[in-house]
Amino acid sequence: MARDPRVLAALTARPRPLVIDLGYGARPDTTVEMAGRLRTVAPDLEMVGLEIDPARIVEARDGVRFGLGGFELAGLRPQVVRAFNVLRQYDEDEVWPAWGQMQAQLGPGGVIVEGTCDEIGRRCAWVLLDADGPRSLTLSWAPEHTSRPSELAERLPKVLIHRNVPGERVHDLLVEADRCWDMAAPHAAFGPRARWRETLRLMRERGADVAIPRGRSTDNTLTVGWDVVAPR
Repeated sequence: MARDPRVLAALTARPRPLVIDLGYGARPDTTVEMAGRLRTVAPDLEMVGLEIDPARIVEARDGVRFGLGGFELAGLRPQVVRAFNVLRQYDEDEVWPAWGQMQAQLGPGGVIVEGTCDEIGRRCAWVLLDADGPRSLTLSWAPEHTSRPSELAERLPKVLIHRNVPGERVHDLLVEADRCWDMAAPHAAFGPRARWRETLRLMRERGADVAIPRGRSTDNTLTVGWDVVAPR
């Protein structure tokens, strides 16, 4: 998240930005860890974890407070909202109304990061939204645990997970990513990250509007504009 220019802009556009981790689950560990990581770019941020289950509300710790709340965001006006593995439990037709509730609560220039991940974050996928709607899709994975880009399909956000079928844009994207990954096989000798950089170059060369990340990352990432994957 901290590498995304829109998230960075939201975190740094004003002093003491408010960040919400919605639906942190049975333990708040990820919320506390996220606060620490995001404070490397926004040291004065205020972090709040929200849960819909009153039994999961815990005492404040490590500069993070916790409270009761759902998609209405407890009436707060955050600059950044993270909602992971929340809408995965809902039906597809409930996604847009839930997005709308969160969008209505965003502070000026705010963004929402809504998606899913596996239990320890080795495979992640999220949609980035602002007040006007979805802007991009990002897939991120630890290469040592994933052999092909299309394996991320099982972690697509709820709005897309049932769209990974022929004729849908997200399916086309994953097919093209696998195809270029295969073409980049000669780069495997330099490691999976070098092979992925070549994959992205090939995808751009073949007309796919994918973002080329700056610098090196421990994970492989694939980011495209929402129009590239929007459901038909």
